[in-house]
Amino acid sequence: MRYEITSSALQPMKPSNALNFSGGPGALPESVLQQVQQAILEVPGMGLSVLGISHRSDWFASVVEEVEANIRTLLQLPDGYSIVLLQGGATQQFSMVPMALLRGKTHSAEYVQTGYWSGKVIPQAQREGPVRVVWSGEADGFSRLPQDHELAHSPDAPYLHYVSNETVEGLQFQRVLGRNDVPRVCDMSSDFLSKPCEADRFDLIYAHAQKNIGPAGVTVVVVRDALLKNMSRDLPPFLDYREHIKAQSNLNTPPVFSIYVILLVTRWLLNDVGGLANMDAMNRRKASLLYEVLDSSMGFYSGRAAVSDRSLMNVSFNVRSPEAEQRFHEQATAAGFSGLAGHRAVGGVRASLYNGLTLAAVEKLANFMVDFQRQSKA
Repeated sequence: MRYEITSSALQPMKPSNALNFSGGPGALPESVLQQVQQAILEVPGMGLSVLGISHRSDWFASVVEEVEANIRTLLQLPDGYSIVLLQGGATQQFSMVPMALLRGKTHSAEYVQTGYWSGKVIPQAQREGPVRVVWSGEADGFSRLPQDHELAHSPDAPYLHYVSNETVEGLQFQRVLGRNDVPRVCDMSSDFLSKPCEADRFDLIYAHAQKNIGPAGVTVVVVRDALLKNMSRDLPPFLDYREHIKAQSNLNTPPVFSIYVILLVTRWLLNDVGGLANMDAMNRRKASLLYEVLDSSMGFYSGRAAVSDRSLMNVSFNVRSPEAEQRFHEQATAAGFSGLAGHRAVGGVRASLYNGLTLAAVEKLANFMVDFQRQSKA
């Protein structure tokens, strides 16, 4: 049964929400926020707040079922995959993946180190077994991604792990890495459901929700069923993908609210946006507006990432001097923009352009950047 959402008595988005460029939690679509507003008071047809509905109810079972179905449709996922909704964020996946796939193995798992978050993953894998870093961008300040000829993959590796989009440095892969005979594991936390991704070429995908698909509290894992057979048996049930799949994402009390918001976002992607190809086109247009400003600024703004590896999700850059950068942040805040501070690891400016952020918001930021440069030269 599908429980319908109505739109009565909804309030419009405030300007501060519309201009939220935060790196995470990211902006959510206005229509989703409005439906959430109503559901916090009462889910239509249920007579209860979404915050007080039992995770053992038929209603919640239908939510999980539809979330899984919507993700399958959006990814054009073939048979032979399971989808599970977990807690612990991507950080828990840093450990769950090697516990399942590397524990007890003699050959090294392969990791690609392309930035801040892929660097966080490696020490957790090394706790479980041998790891080989097949490429690291540290010497270049994580300003670019590897080319294929720089990657020497082994056919004996238990799996290859990489991060599809580095939010801190603003780097994003536009291709699939690895060998077809070695399982691919990818952290897609910051670009999941932002574009088509050839999901059938991956054996395990994980993505926390708080960038493109919902609030913090839930992590989506897409796993090839054949991979489950080769996972370690020496795992606590809570850290075993098979147990969560068997329990239909309800092994323990799940984050009902966060999963419900994912339901609304996937409906929005399917019904309002029209699928991931359309979402990708929108995201490319948003990113091009800001990169055009950077490229035409004659060095006033300098991007962190190599042009060929630029992220569509996170535009990370610096202003020409520390003093100008401080003024930029002060004036941007006064103008109503939020979330533009660069990550604490690198500083600078970062504009995150997740699915829920509108083209109009990006146009306003681009115009602000042009005006700020003009005023700074006056």
